[in-house]
Amino acid sequence: MNNLEKVVVRIPPSPTGYFHIGRARTALFNYLFARKNKGKIVFRIEDTDKERSKKEYEEDIIESLEWLGIDYDDFYRQSERGEIYKKYIEKMLDNNSAYVAEDEVIRFKNPNRKIKFDDLVRGEIEFDTSDLEDFIVAKSINEPLYHLAVVVDDHESGVTHVIRGDDGISNTPRQILLQEAVGAVRPRYAHVPMILAPDRSKLSARQGATSIRDFRDKGYLPQAMINYLALLGWNPGTEQEIFTKEELIEQFSLEKIQKSGAIFDEKKLQWVNREHLKRLPAEVQKERQISALREELYIKKRPTLDVSSICWNDISKENTKKYLEKVKELVGDDDAIMKYAEKVGKGNVLWPLRYALSGLEKSPDPFTLMAALGKDESISRIEKAIQLL
Repeated sequence: MNNLEKVVVRIPPSPTGYFHIGRARTALFNYLFARKNKGKIVFRIEDTDKERSKKEYEEDIIESLEWLGIDYDDFYRQSERGEIYKKYIEKMLDNNSAYVAEDEVIRFKNPNRKIKFDDLVRGEIEFDTSDLEDFIVAKSINEPLYHLAVVVDDHESGVTHVIRGDDGISNTPRQILLQEAVGAVRPRYAHVPMILAPDRSKLSARQGATSIRDFRDKGYLPQAMINYLALLGWNPGTEQEIFTKEELIEQFSLEKIQKSGAIFDEKKLQWVNREHLKRLPAEVQKERQISALREELYIKKRPTLDVSSICWNDISKENTKKYLEKVKELVGDDDAIMKYAEKVGKGNVLWPLRYALSGLEKSPDPFTLMAALGKDESISRIEKAIQLL
């Protein structure tokens, strides 16, 4: 790349499904590369497939990128660029690089030659384009197909680097031929490895969550998600595994992208998420814990208590009842409850309080439980335990 050339990349999802982690990882690589090189990111919605494209999928893509913290500089939809594509189709018809076939579609006049390009991940790749024959580039003067629209968009946007999944390698020879036909500069290509399931099959919905919204709904942190996605196919060359977004931008390079498929392991994602949770301020961690706790069944629905489990060790029912009655008066003042517990014995107070609130022998601490339940429900559950005693 010319050192004076400004890096321009594109994030070009099709709104034909929810934003898949494979697309998100490729978007992330584009983002990291552009921001590392102080370049430009073009976000375009490739919605030329009118039958499969849906607004809800476009909204999901936009929301997912925002959640991940992947921003961009330009935005447009292919469906809004019909006149631009028409101009290039007419140009190709005029210079005889395309023609209207008998079935009225517009086909590219294939020169039937070999094409080589230097892939920044895979090295030199060669194709014999004669196998492609005269392929269709438009259904009509007003209906461009994918390959032509992509070439025109990349050219008009000044894209310098096409960073995409290696399932796009087979598209490259067609697009290079079309670039030459319309007078476009060839961008640099970097085809990144596919994300695979643990059994090395193609990752799919049957193996669990595969869209960004799935992981967002499961409670993962966005900073953990981009950290883990970055490690799928890229290695910094060090032992470091936990990165902030800023650290990823600083250390990212295309040269360190691996060629082989990357295995998606949700257990590893969970570990990365825990590490990022530890970095959150204590009050944020507490609020997240409380929010998650409110979804538990024993919080949503009052549990059935076993009277024999309310008392701590060999403490009598009479004393336990006395402790709970005092705590009931103090609900809303955690410090006062703790001071009282320290005075008469933590286990004597906190065990029956926690059990009264959760109905479980193992659960979060009683202060977190009260925060999740609220003052009124906490008092009501304590009263129920007192009645049983």
